[in-house]
Amino acid sequence: MMSRRLFIGLMFLLVVALGNAGSGMAATATADDAAAIRQVMDQQQLAWNRGDVADFMRGYKDAPDTTFVGTSVRKGYQAILESYRKHYASKAQMGRLAFSDFDVRLLPDAHGEVRYAAVTGRFHLDRTAHGEAAKDDGVFSLLWEKTADGWKIILDHSS
Repeated sequence: MMSRRLFIGLMFLLVVALGNAGSGMAATATADDAAAIRQVMDQQQLAWNRGDVADFMRGYKDAPDTTFVGTSVRKGYQAILESYRKHYASKAQMGRLAFSDFDVRLLPDAHGEVRYAAVTGRFHLDRTAHGEAAKDDGVFSLLWEKTADGWKIILDHSS
């Protein structure tokens, strides 16, 4: 009788330990996902500051339903890329970009798998617009999708 209770007690402890180890792995994956998103945004900031719109756009999912909401709504990776190239035709027009106040919220599904994330923050842009110095400050909310190519923006609302 005693050995049966001991066995059940040990099994209970094993289940608890495995459950805690699993949640630790999930916490690590969560931290890794948030860090990966921040890394993409760091790469975007560097690309922008080099004047490289094409490299900046690598952070967006190359899909027809990728959406940018600003003063208008643009749908599709190619349309967003063309708009950036039109409105920021030179390095001077692009200026210097800085992101701040990041908040990364991972959105797990019913099984705890994280495939989407919402990110909010601020942007600051020092640039030359129409030959004059200009500063643009605003906020953004981004919806990210975890793809085979890494984390990609699928919805960008910047104002």
